[in-house]
Amino acid sequence: MIPDPLTIGIDFGTTGCRSCVIDATATVQAEVVIPLPEPVNQQQDPAIWRDALNTNLDRLVTQIPPGRVAAIAVDGTSSTLLLADADGVPLGPALMYHNSSATAAAQRIAHLAPPACGAHGPTASLAKLLYLQSLPTSRAARFALHQADWITGQLSGRYGVTDENNALKLGFDPVARAWPDWLESLEVPRDLLPAVVPPGRVVGTLAPALATRWGLDSATRLVSGTTDSTAGFIATGAGPGDAVTALGSTLVLKVCAQQPVFAPEYGVYSHRLGEHWLVGGASNSGGAVLRRFFSDQQMQQLSPALQPDTPTGLDYYPLPATGERFPENNPGLVPRLEPRPAADAVFFQGLLEGITAIEQRGYRLLESLGVPWPQRIYTVGGGSINAAWRDMRAAALGLPVTVAAHQQAAYGAALLARQGLADTV
Repeated sequence: MIPDPLTIGIDFGTTGCRSCVIDATATVQAEVVIPLPEPVNQQQDPAIWRDALNTNLDRLVTQIPPGRVAAIAVDGTSSTLLLADADGVPLGPALMYHNSSATAAAQRIAHLAPPACGAHGPTASLAKLLYLQSLPTSRAARFALHQADWITGQLSGRYGVTDENNALKLGFDPVARAWPDWLESLEVPRDLLPAVVPPGRVVGTLAPALATRWGLDSATRLVSGTTDSTAGFIATGAGPGDAVTALGSTLVLKVCAQQPVFAPEYGVYSHRLGEHWLVGGASNSGGAVLRRFFSDQQMQQLSPALQPDTPTGLDYYPLPATGERFPENNPGLVPRLEPRPAADAVFFQGLLEGITAIEQRGYRLLESLGVPWPQRIYTVGGGSINAAWRDMRAAALGLPVTVAAHQQAAYGAALLARQGLADTV
């Protein structure tokens, strides 16, 4: 075992590739962020991820003693999927998390999958897999891989492994911890589906060429990661009974509960995490719609004019485009963004009120499905730093909304990598 080990978490989010190094006390030692371009037509070339990964780690190892790195874990956007050949070479662009083009495939799944399955809907990775299988390039397919799976494979040279959280929307049964038999009716080849392990398990070691490139120990472990939102939850340190609201490009709610809840008709799923379950959903609302109208600098300038105690009454439902996943699972839901007042500050506050209402409605929906109302709410993401908005949200939720000390999914991935040090290879 490497003395005084360091672990690296790598997060592939919607806007960038972030790495985080922590020591044995979970103290951050270094971080690097490499921006990612916007997907084109809700697709992205995985080579973009590989280049961002290499650039990120090239910079990161100059800030730490690389020989002390003992493990690496990767998280990525949920339901982002690609097909690869036997060598891990992508057979086309990846379909991104919000790609909803597989509507026909989703209809097939709806007739066969149990109602509680996480693979319902055109944005689920199972629908994307069926769509990709229909393309001529799929004849060479050997692996169906999520974003985190492929990146981990790039680091280890071993493909065909995923974690329980990423596998959820590919049809994996997290209660039985198995691929269900009904997948055979969809003619999904079993050898195309990845092996599934819990987050935080060793799945390989760093490829020798990369260990040499970065000066890392050749025995550096590659540890199974998770989805970006789950990694963000882990980063906060939230425990049973706590909730986390992530305000990034999208709005994600998760409550740490004793029992799972599956209600795909509302966009509610449960991710297994140890002996507990993260129950929640992800709305398409969030920072992406705010940035349609205001830059980060403009939002910072407008924030002092917010009046949380004086609602605008605008009743917006802010979405970046048609379609919603949670708390209303409605691909045809049209954004409600009018009327627009003349004052930008009033319009900005109306947008924040609309997102706040979605957050409140989400937690109320979870409560109606049997999830206890949170005892504490942590908040992460770019929107969490806005104090006036936090006050607005706390008033709506009836609980203090606390900014988490650690907000980055990469930090959560680094904690998973540290967990992997206790795993037996």
